[in-house]
Amino acid sequence: MGKRSNFERREADFYSTPRAAVFPLIPHLRGIKCFAEPCCGDGTLVRHLEGFGLRCVYAGDIRTGQDALKIHHYGEIDAIITNPPYTRPVMHALIEHFAKTAPTWLLLEYDWTATKQAQPFMRTCSNIVVIGRLKWIPGTRYSGKDNFAWCRFDARHDSGPILHNGELPSTRRTRLCDGCGGSYRPHRSDSKFCSDRCRQHVHRQRLSVTQP
Repeated sequence: MGKRSNFERREADFYSTPRAAVFPLIPHLRGIKCFAEPCCGDGTLVRHLEGFGLRCVYAGDIRTGQDALKIHHYGEIDAIITNPPYTRPVMHALIEHFAKTAPTWLLLEYDWTATKQAQPFMRTCSNIVVIGRLKWIPGTRYSGKDNFAWCRFDARHDSGPILHNGELPSTRRTRLCDGCGGSYRPHRSDSKFCSDRCRQHVHRQRLSVTQP
């Protein structure tokens, strides 16, 4: 029972995010204090995240007239965190749009990350936090049929994802990029950036500050 099930699919893919889906993400939100939730539905995910001390500065949803694809700035935020609709053309457009707007954590079907349709987006995906199956329908005994994961996208990132699944991260040397903040595996001990794109982005920012 869930997003892929024998039950009729809900309008606009409206499924409240279970609290169990949020727990595995929290350790990966280091440095994030305020966020935007542009596909908020009934606000359940916002309440879960605020319960962990984060602050939501924007919450909107297509069902109440706020089209996330038409919003290009959310003010001072550290990240976008949302459970988007899974209709593929809409989901893909949102991934590309959000990644250009701010570092973005999306709750997605884990199997999608292994498909050909995901390939154009995976270079800008820095982290995948696997959480397994979820119980989408309150009161049911059964979990959905799909495995899920939180995927972090950032247009500045260009070296693909680090997989976080149980104890896997502790067995591999990773570092946070000084440019995009995503995880990566450094090839040199003095490495600070996950890619040339991030290095160049930071360099341009520094020039804009120092030049009159």
